[in-house]
Amino acid sequence: MTHIEFGTPPTLPPTNGYSHVAGVQPGSRLVWTSGQVPIAADGTPAAADDWEAQTRLTMQNVGAALKAGGATWDDVFKLTIFVVDTSALPVIRAVRDEFVNLERPPTSSLVQVAGLFRPDILIEIEAVAAVRGE
Repeated sequence: MTHIEFGTPPTLPPTNGYSHVAGVQPGSRLVWTSGQVPIAADGTPAAADDWEAQTRLTMQNVGAALKAGGATWDDVFKLTIFVVDTSALPVIRAVRDEFVNLERPPTSSLVQVAGLFRPDILIEIEAVAAVRGE
């Protein structure tokens, strides 16, 4: 049995690339990432108005943070996505789907905010993962 069980019960509305609920087995080690933004390790930001580039770099940064914590995208059971505008949701979903396990998509929240820490930043993403206990 897997260490994370995902579900989308028929008593809740259909989803678009996420699960409604995730349960983590006892003995799993939890890994939280800070909110990651579209700025490369060398300090270079993704293009200010490019949702696809900003989302992809942000997801890559989440992946790097997960790796530093000993986790992978397959271990992610919760994503929280903060955006300054929801009009780019189809682009965000398409890029997200390049990273998450589509067979077992994580639970997810999308929050529109008035702004992030810099006006050129459009998106911030944080993740919670559960690594199988050893």
